[in-house]
Amino acid sequence: MRKAKVQKRALAPDPRYNDTVVTRFVNELMYDGKKSLAYKLFYGAVDKASASSEEADGYELWKKALDNIMPAVEVKARRMGGATFQVPVEVRAGRKTALGMKWLIKYARDRKGNSMEDKLAAEIVAASKGEGAAVKKKEDTHKMAEANKAFSHFKF
Repeated sequence: MRKAKVQKRALAPDPRYNDTVVTRFVNELMYDGKKSLAYKLFYGAVDKASASSEEADGYELWKKALDNIMPAVEVKARRMGGATFQVPVEVRAGRKTALGMKWLIKYARDRKGNSMEDKLAAEIVAASKGEGAAVKKKEDTHKMAEANKAFSHFKF
């Protein structure tokens, strides 16, 4: 490489939970630079999730949901002699959380409901129980990697 590796910027922790992962989630949730609105959406969804589930507070529910969604393996396309193989690859830690956040937000947006706050709360509760569209996406990704395990010797 010609240039030095780019340094990752340090994120400021969020005001309520003092957690940088929450800040990353809010940044992913944000549209058009409306960060205060994204924080309001997230905190409202977490509060609604804790109200609907008596077993834990909303923040713990959200963390559990994120853990249930994060994939361990994924497939990447690799060309070998004119044929394209889907090669299973282990997912690095940073990409795991990024994929989990993206899937949680995407499937919350796709849900039917009134407000984004309600939809996100419903998806958090479903994912913390191990159900919902985001968890299904993770399981499908794992199934795809398992089905293509024969091509794992074509490592990157």
